[in-house]
Amino acid sequence: MPLSHFSKVYSVEDAKLDKITADPAGGSTTHGTLYDVPGIQEAGLEGDVNVASLRGDNVELDVTTTLSSVTLSVTHAKVHLDVLGAILGGAVTDAGVAPNQTAEWLLTDPSFGAFRFRGITPANGSDFIGGAVLLTAYKCVLASFPNLGFAQEDYRIASFTARCFKRLSDGKHVAETFQETRIAIA
Repeated sequence: MPLSHFSKVYSVEDAKLDKITADPAGGSTTHGTLYDVPGIQEAGLEGDVNVASLRGDNVELDVTTTLSSVTLSVTHAKVHLDVLGAILGGAVTDAGVAPNQTAEWLLTDPSFGAFRFRGITPANGSDFIGGAVLLTAYKCVLASFPNLGFAQEDYRIASFTARCFKRLSDGKHVAETFQETRIAIA
């Protein structure tokens, strides 16, 4: 019996992204290092649809719709310098020796390279006992600068948005996958 095509989606437990290093038409997409998006709180996709209406004889004769864009929104509790490097470019540099070590992400020339994003519910975050829901955006580019900085007497929550589009290698765009048994993002 096939897996059900409907389920609840409860919570988010893990999210990871990796920079796309190559995406040739008809070839194979390759990825860089896989980074955890620490303290993931929320991830979601929204799409914009263009509607064209054909009118004549004082009535609507036909309507055609096309997907114009898909946007990924991510909110997470902790800043990861390597994630900033993957989505914005720049360099991460480690320096010093204990107890005077530093880790610095420095942006000099933004490259806004493409990346893949995946987020998953905890086990039992779906209708399937021990199962999960996996959300994948196969190719994204940053759409707004990440929300960084400080907050007075409170935690600063980081966030970013990205435009998602089809990979050249295989045409994959976005996917929501129901897993009967949860499989960790690797």
